[in-house]
Amino acid sequence: MFKIRQAVGAIVSRDNHLLLVHKTKINTRIGTENIDGEWDFVKGGIEDSDVSPRDAILRELQEETGSTDFLIIKQFDEKIKFKFPEKMKKKIGYDRQETTMFLVEFTGANCDLAPVDKEIADLQFIPEKEVGDKLTHEDTRSFFMKNLSQQSTKRQDGKMCDK
Repeated sequence: MFKIRQAVGAIVSRDNHLLLVHKTKINTRIGTENIDGEWDFVKGGIEDSDVSPRDAILRELQEETGSTDFLIIKQFDEKIKFKFPEKMKKKIGYDRQETTMFLVEFTGANCDLAPVDKEIADLQFIPEKEVGDKLTHEDTRSFFMKNLSQQSTKRQDGKMCDK
């Protein structure tokens, strides 16, 4: 019986740019497998050792960027929900995924970003207006367009960190 994979994701902002990762590998039940490159936000599964979705996203951010210089601005109420294709279900052991999304500000130096996770081949800050065209997955693009057309990626006080 397949189950629902609980995951987290982060829309990371810095100076009107959003961080995207280029994922070229996935972890399956039998090991790591190469995939066609996918541009996405930082995302990953919630692990048993994670105390909360907030802890999970901070861990994923560190794994996928090599940095801990992040400020969580908001946790979105809406989740990204989708079913995996049949072929993928068998490889990963999950039928569906529900991703809790966060709005996050990067407060560090861009030159300090380097993926620790071998699934990630590249990281790029993309101008916010170009992100929708670059995202690979339609469900993520729809979530982004719906939620950020009403939400500024700047902190509530309107300031962006200059570190």
